[in-house]
Amino acid sequence: MFIPKLFVTLKTYNKEKFVADLIAGIVVGIVALPLAIAFAIASGVSPEKGLYTAIIAGFIISALGGSRVQIGGPTGAFIVIVYGIVQKYGVDGLTLATLIAGVMLVLMGIARFGSVIKFIPYPLIIGFTSGIALIILSSQVKDFMGIKMGAVPADFIEKWESYFQNFSFVNWSAVVIAAGTVLITISFSKLTHRVPGALIAILLATVATIVFHLPVETIGTRFGAIPTTLAAPHIPGMSWPLIKHLIQPAFTIALLGAIESLLSAVVADGMIGGNHKSNMELVAQGIANIASPIFGGIPATGAIARTATNIKNGGRTPVAGIIHALTLLAIMMLFGKWATLIPLSCLAGILVVVAYNMSEWRSFAAILKTSPSDAAILLATFILTVFVGLTVAIEVGMVLAAFLFMRQMTQVSNVGIVTNDLGDRNESDDPKAISKYKVPKGVEVFEINGPFFFGAAYKFKDSMRFIENSPKVLIIRMRHVPVIDATGLHTLELVFKEAERMGTHFVISGIQPAVYKELEKSHLIENIGRENIKTSIEDALVRAEEIIRERK
Repeated sequence: MFIPKLFVTLKTYNKEKFVADLIAGIVVGIVALPLAIAFAIASGVSPEKGLYTAIIAGFIISALGGSRVQIGGPTGAFIVIVYGIVQKYGVDGLTLATLIAGVMLVLMGIARFGSVIKFIPYPLIIGFTSGIALIILSSQVKDFMGIKMGAVPADFIEKWESYFQNFSFVNWSAVVIAAGTVLITISFSKLTHRVPGALIAILLATVATIVFHLPVETIGTRFGAIPTTLAAPHIPGMSWPLIKHLIQPAFTIALLGAIESLLSAVVADGMIGGNHKSNMELVAQGIANIASPIFGGIPATGAIARTATNIKNGGRTPVAGIIHALTLLAIMMLFGKWATLIPLSCLAGILVVVAYNMSEWRSFAAILKTSPSDAAILLATFILTVFVGLTVAIEVGMVLAAFLFMRQMTQVSNVGIVTNDLGDRNESDDPKAISKYKVPKGVEVFEINGPFFFGAAYKFKDSMRFIENSPKVLIIRMRHVPVIDATGLHTLELVFKEAERMGTHFVISGIQPAVYKELEKSHLIENIGRENIKTSIEDALVRAEEIIRERK
């Protein structure tokens, strides 16, 4: 379970596979270059931090991960949470939060949470992904339009109010570059996946800016020179009060990283017919997020778009991901100084395309047409992500999804008296078997259908009130109860004690093995008496007749 896919694939590795991985790795490295820089700037940190992340985390995720073709690095999903942490706690606070998130991811993997995370509701994922896309789009308006203004407010509404107040300061040269970037990026993605449209757009925009002396802001004018070497290891000072404040955003980073990476791995499995190791992938993501901030990076996870590019260009083993990281390192060392000439409006155009691809608007619209529960989860998560914060959105979305699920389970669980039905009809459709279902006088039969958990327990209590006269024997039929929780056990015990108090004998029929074990653990079996636990309704009715005869 905890053996990286790299070690597995190297057993049958050959020259042909290496050539395919080499080509794919170089292409993905080139594709990742503008995205790494753009994601870093949008996150409120300097551009080289995106490169450090793609190199360090990208290498570790491929070398230690549980997927053959996963490409790791900074992604758009982290922009919102990273920007918020940097604004509140600074870069050192981000470093510490990412370290904590890395430890959490490692623990998730060791605890084998990989399969559990896959059960996060799809409407919740689409809700916060669409919300993040809208926030990314709104955060790029300043650079996209070259608006000359002060710092952009973090709040969504205040941000747009500020834009409207400063629209008179639009730089039309920046608008042309940004719009051209969007058109080139989209056009090239339709023509070929081997030549990244974003890279072509950056080259053309940079050349145009230099040749025509366009008055637009560049990476160099805002951030200065980009280092051509990796940063030295650095761990910020820690204090318990700061760690307590960072636990919540760190958990958001960890959860978001886990969801994104496993979603990417699942998509990749579908494309190559593979099978990833989810828990090993979480461990690798955790180690990557521990190493990345130490070397000046930001949070990283599996990147679906880059992973797909890797597959489409022939990558089939983790070697391609390792080559992608080395390619980025070589580009940074050899050509990093030229990156300062890239117009920020060009990077804004690239992020607008990223936001559009993240928006999942077709899935968003489709979910709105489905059940009210799914639509409620989607809208709640989306609105909270945009107007409150991603951390609150995920927390509320998960709680809302859990409550709505419990409500649905309560609706499928029902309890009711079936004494008359048993006496009037033959469930086995065998005329000779009618006598088997003859209910003796003084016997009441109740049936529970569906999961008997705390959401359905109150129905059982309410149904018991319909017994007007205390019967001699009360049979509880549980053939369709797959699971029972502590509240269900407690309710069953209360009904049993009430029956004892009224002088009514208690019999259970059709109990399933899993439920039987739970009753045994709680000692209910001993209290009720093993002779009163029957496998079928026929045996339960026979036992009821015996009890009635004994009482005469």
